[in-house]
Amino acid sequence: MALLEVDGLSKRFGGVRAVHGVSFRVEKGAVKGVIGPNGAGKTTLFDLLSGFRAPDEGAVRLRGRRIDGRAPHEIAALGLSRTFQNLKLFSHMTVLENVMVGRHTRSRGGFLSGMLSLPGARRQERRIEAAALEAMDFLGISALAGSAAGSLSYGQQRGVELARALAAEPELLLLDEPAAGLNMRETADLARLIGRIRGRGTTVLIVEHDMSLVMGTCDEVVVLCFGEKIADAAPQVVQRDPDVVRVYLGE
Repeated sequence: MALLEVDGLSKRFGGVRAVHGVSFRVEKGAVKGVIGPNGAGKTTLFDLLSGFRAPDEGAVRLRGRRIDGRAPHEIAALGLSRTFQNLKLFSHMTVLENVMVGRHTRSRGGFLSGMLSLPGARRQERRIEAAALEAMDFLGISALAGSAAGSLSYGQQRGVELARALAAEPELLLLDEPAAGLNMRETADLARLIGRIRGRGTTVLIVEHDMSLVMGTCDEVVVLCFGEKIADAAPQVVQRDPDVVRVYLGE
């Protein structure tokens, strides 16, 4: 059984088919890419997988369990975390506080125990902080813990968002254009980081326009065009696929 199974997923916005009948699998331990031109439906696909939109048709299964239509926090608690194409940080909170938000998806304390600051709630908060610090240390951003997220550079903010996703210890991590705005050296560092994340036992699904990053890090690549899947294979096969070449280079 694959870790993630997507079966006939579709989403329409009025008369526009953003995603239409898309099916693919992501095996546990793999790094899989999703590519396609602008407007191909890649970010909508991620929204459907992570619960930020509900599909019109189709199913999404994580470890064989249906997750389509669930709320984002429920899906995160089941082991799927994501980053966003457009950063979604709490700018007035510290870096540590932002990363701790990601870990709260695995907390079990109720509102009352937290409000009353009961011993169990305090212990849990310390565990959440420790997990957040561990994720930050993994990414080398621990020195930023007390900084306001809104005061950081774009690249640093991307690191904070990734640390927040990793703090939840996901089985499946969705990265939405993580190389956007990065230079060549930073992109090379990102490729190595994806390898380290995989080495921790985390499966990765990545939407990206940087073909060197996709072809150098992914085991398989799904290609979307106008919301439909036109290829799903190893990078070397996808590069030679005539339909893919036509989409990117024209007739």
